[in-house]
Amino acid sequence: MTETVRYALFGNPVSQSLSPAMHAAAYARMGIAADYRAFRVDRAAEVVRLIRDEGIAGASVTIPFKESVMELLDEIDPAAAAIGAVNTIVNRNGRLSGCNTDAPGFLRDLGEWMAVPARVFVVLGAGGAARAALYALREAGGTPICVNRTPARAQELARSLGCRWEPAAALAGLRADCLINTTPRGMHPETGQTPVEARLLARFPRVMDMIYNPPLTRLLREARAAGCAVRSGIGMLVHQGAEQIRLWTGQEPPVEEMRRVVLERLTDSDG
Repeated sequence: MTETVRYALFGNPVSQSLSPAMHAAAYARMGIAADYRAFRVDRAAEVVRLIRDEGIAGASVTIPFKESVMELLDEIDPAAAAIGAVNTIVNRNGRLSGCNTDAPGFLRDLGEWMAVPARVFVVLGAGGAARAALYALREAGGTPICVNRTPARAQELARSLGCRWEPAAALAGLRADCLINTTPRGMHPETGQTPVEARLLARFPRVMDMIYNPPLTRLLREARAAGCAVRSGIGMLVHQGAEQIRLWTGQEPPVEEMRRVVLERLTDSDG
């Protein structure tokens, strides 16, 4: 009898996540006997304890533990260390290694939409997702600008990644090829929120929101009305999950099947 491999998602909250459905569909298509479950935890220490106690082979880490879990792991890969955030843990015979698939997943999705080298990007936020985006853009030859409501956080993050920063109050004077939201403002169920005033959006030809639920956030609706090209976080969700599967299994995941399941679930929730 084939032994079921255990994978998991850790965060708080996690009930809204589409990762379990997306991963389950991928393993079924790949013919891998696997179980992927979401665990709501209150402390980063619980992530490590459950991985060890439950024999979990690989884990996804989401808000708010992408940074705090790092000091509890046995090793951090160089890219994740440079980013300062981990969203993926690989359990290699009891040795826990932290990785970051947000950065390559984000870059792969963005690259399907626009060229990155020599382009200017305003990145809203200073959390784990912002860290991944800023790092990926810089590595790919783009010019990222970190903008956050708390100037000290933006300054600290920009200094650690070698990029420019500005306070949120400066947004009205900025122009860029693309505006990228990495904050949770506008995410279900708080869909009436937006991180940027609508009157400022025409300054950015393209607007990307890392939120995938809802697929068309208030930010993206208002950006579209302002004449901007828009992109949701669905592609990033799919591509970062695909990168996780590559790390955990060494096999190529069915990316389009993963995308189909995510879109299907989002459509069902709308209806």
